[in-house]
Amino acid sequence: MNDVDSIIQHAERHCKMHGVRLTDKRKQVLSGLIQSEKALSAYELIDFCKELYGNNIPAMSIYRILDFLEEEHLAHKLNLANKYVVCAHISCNHAHGVQQFLICGSCSKVKEISIESTTISELQASVQEAGFELISPQLEMNCLCEDCIT
Repeated sequence: MNDVDSIIQHAERHCKMHGVRLTDKRKQVLSGLIQSEKALSAYELIDFCKELYGNNIPAMSIYRILDFLEEEHLAHKLNLANKYVVCAHISCNHAHGVQQFLICGSCSKVKEISIESTTISELQASVQEAGFELISPQLEMNCLCEDCIT
């Protein structure tokens, strides 16, 4: 069994524990996110499913599947790029800090990191002092990966 199969099995157990199903189409989309080293758009996932599985999934279905994967904390939406990545902690069974995303502006590779919740609390206090309300603690930082720096 390869890493993708192992991660899919873990995701299936996660879904079963939450009373939901990881259907074949959901598995295919999740598999695309797992296998990619960069964030993917819904249309890139359509192409992936068609190429690898011969399955032509309509865009609306892909978006519904991505919403499901987000709700189950199996994937994350990168709002600035309007693309999706698999959760880096998909196979973990323990709590993590607040997820943040480093996005390479050159090759689009994405790295998920965690920061302490106290850091987000300090940020939220600064936001409130400025007269705003923090809607989402997710940060997406434009970076260069080590491959693109050299």
